[in-house]
Amino acid sequence: MKKLASLACIIALALQACGGGGGSSSPYAPAVTPPPAFVSPHPETWETQSATDAGFNATALSDAFNYAMQDGSFTQAAIVIRDGKLIQEEYRGIADGEINTLVSLASDQGAQDPAFWTENYGTRDSASLMTSWSTAKSFTSLLIGMAIEKEFITSTNQLASDFITEWQADDRINITIEQLLDMRSGLVPVCFLANSGALGECANQGDAAAGGNIVFYPDQMTGCINRGLAVDGAPYPWDSDGIYTEGEFLYSNCDTQVLGEILFRATGQDPGTFAQAELFEAINMTAYWWRDNVESGQANGNYLSYCCLDATAQDFAKFGYLMQLGGIEVESGTQYGGYVSDILAMDSFYDKQFWSFCAEQDGGGNCLNRVIHTSGFDGQFVVMDFKHNLIIVRASLYKSYLNHSDDRKMFLIPGSVATSNWLGSVPNAMAIQAPTTFSIAEFHARVVSAISQ
Repeated sequence: MKKLASLACIIALALQACGGGGGSSSPYAPAVTPPPAFVSPHPETWETQSATDAGFNATALSDAFNYAMQDGSFTQAAIVIRDGKLIQEEYRGIADGEINTLVSLASDQGAQDPAFWTENYGTRDSASLMTSWSTAKSFTSLLIGMAIEKEFITSTNQLASDFITEWQADDRINITIEQLLDMRSGLVPVCFLANSGALGECANQGDAAAGGNIVFYPDQMTGCINRGLAVDGAPYPWDSDGIYTEGEFLYSNCDTQVLGEILFRATGQDPGTFAQAELFEAINMTAYWWRDNVESGQANGNYLSYCCLDATAQDFAKFGYLMQLGGIEVESGTQYGGYVSDILAMDSFYDKQFWSFCAEQDGGGNCLNRVIHTSGFDGQFVVMDFKHNLIIVRASLYKSYLNHSDDRKMFLIPGSVATSNWLGSVPNAMAIQAPTTFSIAEFHARVVSAISQ
């Protein structure tokens, strides 16, 4: 027996020490293949694909872009992405006909000089920034969803007054975060009142319908928080029907501005810092967010969570693609999928700071393709068509005027961009009511019709 044991030990020495432990070093052990490294689907730069390979009729798609970029549209950028690939993009500066229109309608002497428009709105390309205006509202909504998943906020049904403690002493205590998201808070719309130089209840339907022209006031946050509730059944000059009905839709910049303050108080981070860490870096987006013109607030000013993100058109498309993917994809899985799913399931014209329109109906009037989109002043759009796996971005001509300071802090002297910090989108942000030939629904329809059957 001893001889057999010794023989077994000698044989075993060829593999490992007799009686020892440890792993096998046998040349016959199977090789272990490491799992593939995680590759984020959120692109740093967009992979391109030809229109034909992406399933388009190339001529028809070019015709759609001709519509979007025509003189009179005031379009700076248009992009079409399908299945995560950039199919076509076009950029341009201001067109001759547009200059003539603006010069003819301008009341300011400087804007009556064609050279002003040529010098400030000349050549544009893929590196040129566009601005969001109210497209930023949709970003703020997603940040709320992130704060919920990270358990800074319980749910959209949580009372806003848990964070906006100024509302705890009166009936505003019952306003929910969901009501703010859906623009059904019941808070009166706030506007800049030129006669007093302060923010107060809007005096007419036009200013209220645009969300309230609070851009003229340095401290936009305080005025948005210090609003009262409208009274059900009471007459108001700002209401579209003249009589306010409890729970009705009232488009309000202030509702979204307050959501930014809720983010700040819930997370301990200002919206810009929170967005940079949780959203922009995750989707490889470079963005610059404007603030109001106070030295206090969230971060040397309050972030304008209802508006005013500057980024390239290609980077704005990354936000749309995030929605198409159903959330932010990381190595461990999909983040924020539940909140994104709630948005994508919308069946009304407005929900959680996103808009939608029905692009296709059946014979019975049922919607077969509800297209979800962001929307900003002067026509800033990120369009998400999930039926056709399309992301469409359109931006109007834009220049950021930073003449008051180098900071993106809003400071507007009406009629004087030379002394202002201002988001100079064309035409309306430059105080010129010029007609435009562009319609986002029409551009979308032309892109879809270019898809080869």
